[in-house]
Amino acid sequence: MINITEKLYTKIKSVIDTWHKKDIYAISFFVYSNEAYEYRGFSNVSSFAISYNREKDCKGAGPLDEERWNYAYWRQDETPIINPDRPNELTDLLFDWYKENGITNIGAEDDDCYDENMHYIGKGPVGHYELLTLASEVAKRLQQEGYIENHFGKKLPIIIHGLEYAWYDIEATQNANIHGEADTFIKAMKELGMI
Repeated sequence: MINITEKLYTKIKSVIDTWHKKDIYAISFFVYSNEAYEYRGFSNVSSFAISYNREKDCKGAGPLDEERWNYAYWRQDETPIINPDRPNELTDLLFDWYKENGITNIGAEDDDCYDENMHYIGKGPVGHYELLTLASEVAKRLQQEGYIENHFGKKLPIIIHGLEYAWYDIEATQNANIHGEADTFIKAMKELGMI
């Protein structure tokens, strides 16, 4: 049985161990699918990268301002964890995990993914929601163990997202930040009309 969450946890923790900026206020777990991403004969597969944003990057934005929380304004200096363009051991492991768990037709999207009010209710292309869930599990463990607070000397939210803040991104973020670390982010997203 493939224990991909343990491998992801170890890799992510090793990257975060190198982050020592004092003004980091949020961590990004960027899970993104793109039709151009291809791997093992599948297209529209998802990637996973991590980064952070600093107070100096948002130039004095208020606690609920879009510049503080919308990834479009962030530095976007990511460290790839799973990258279909430059596959690594974790990319291979993810696709082996998909197979082991009966997740097939990676990258395919359901045509019936909107409700009667045209709100998106889908889970992204096949494999995306599953990777997002893995990212959320790792983030939750980092928060549960107190690793983030111990490393940075304060509580920080881990925001799990794509370019848009779909319902499943918000769900994953809430599930990961078990002590309310992302409450301000969620409030900001509501006030900005993004959720």
